[in-house]
Amino acid sequence: MSKRPHLQTQFIIFVLFGDVIFNRGGRVWTASLLQMLKVLGVGERAARSTLSRMRRKGWLKPERDGRHSAYTLTARGRHIVEEGGQRIFEPRKPRWDSLWHLVVYSLPENKRNLRNDLRKRLTWLGFGRLAPGTWISPHDRQAEVAAVLDDLGARGYVQCFSSLRLEGGDDRDIVERCWDMKTLNQQYTRFISRWEPEYEKCSRTLVRGDGLSAAQCFSQRFWITRDYSPFPRLDPNLPGELLPENWLGEKAAEIFNGFRNLLNERSNEFIQTVMQSPNDRK
Repeated sequence: MSKRPHLQTQFIIFVLFGDVIFNRGGRVWTASLLQMLKVLGVGERAARSTLSRMRRKGWLKPERDGRHSAYTLTARGRHIVEEGGQRIFEPRKPRWDSLWHLVVYSLPENKRNLRNDLRKRLTWLGFGRLAPGTWISPHDRQAEVAAVLDDLGARGYVQCFSSLRLEGGDDRDIVERCWDMKTLNQQYTRFISRWEPEYEKCSRTLVRGDGLSAAQCFSQRFWITRDYSPFPRLDPNLPGELLPENWLGEKAAEIFNGFRNLLNERSNEFIQTVMQSPNDRK
């Protein structure tokens, strides 16, 4: 593998909570978290500093159990993790009813920060900017949008419209106007170029019985998840009728899911060992 990119430790911790810790009770011993971060190249000083900062920001809650400490997500931190996981493992929408869904807002200049936050959250949900203050999606995401509006306190500035059909135009023109699918496909090409050889190599070594160690499987699984994680924010998950020719999103998803599944068993062995209680360790 090529040299790993520099990542904010905060981002790594969020990925670990979302992909590893949250589904195993949501509580992790500090020593266990430090050990996982060490395998991913994060030193103890940087890790402890980031954990302290995330606690002050209200994302993590520390707990004490005798001589040992642990961390759980706060409600605010859990919301961030749940929203991210919802999109990254979302399946491709198989069919489309040819109906569009709009979010329209008007915010005064003194609400600029709220407007920016709303744009980011709508983008994460797969909406594209049709016009100033008007965002569109081929998917009915009323429940998700309502949750975002409540979280941001923005209901008074926003109107939602559902089940709208385009008349006298081509739906693909809407796609070209709202999303840069060409650039996204190029990014999928780079992801495939990087990870497909690793996937095939790992498959061969497992057959021979000389595959990666449990810690290496954990590390590989983390890094492919990290590399794939920006795509849910960029990819609106368009139905097949609206996708461009030679679309590579499906192939990238197959490599992502296939490689993770290949690494799961050995990776879970490492995680189970690392996350055991300090009181149970020899």
